[in-house]
Amino acid sequence: MASGGVSFNARTELVFIQNGTLNAHRYLTEVLEVHAVPFMMTLGENATFMHDNARPHTARMVNDYLDEVQITRFVWPARSPDLNPIEHVWDEIKRRLRKHVPAPRNSRELREMVVQEWNNLPQHVIQNLIRSMPRRLQAVIAARGGNTRY
Repeated sequence: MASGGVSFNARTELVFIQNGTLNAHRYLTEVLEVHAVPFMMTLGENATFMHDNARPHTARMVNDYLDEVQITRFVWPARSPDLNPIEHVWDEIKRRLRKHVPAPRNSRELREMVVQEWNNLPQHVIQNLIRSMPRRLQAVIAARGGNTRY
């Protein structure tokens, strides 16, 4: 599993979760403490952290840590991960990976290709996704929390 973060002008390095599943402790120690929070600290006090409502992301220990380091979080509507621009970044990475010829032969090659595509994704693609957030949120409000085209 890979984890990464984006902002309007930058992105994190990718983090690969090895050997097992991502639980709250691993999310805290392998993603937040080492990558996400240091990245957030470079963005200034108006930055808002977005992660979905996956269990490792909403665990008490994670929320306590984010409170302790004073990271402002986006409050997610239930069942709405597609509002997060990172989901659309991953969709674009997957589209780019499908175009690789030859396809990766093993997990090492796949990882290398994911890193390559992550690093080569133009920042303006990420910026356009972030710019679309107000429209996405308005669509959710207009649909009273129901499905939208996003």
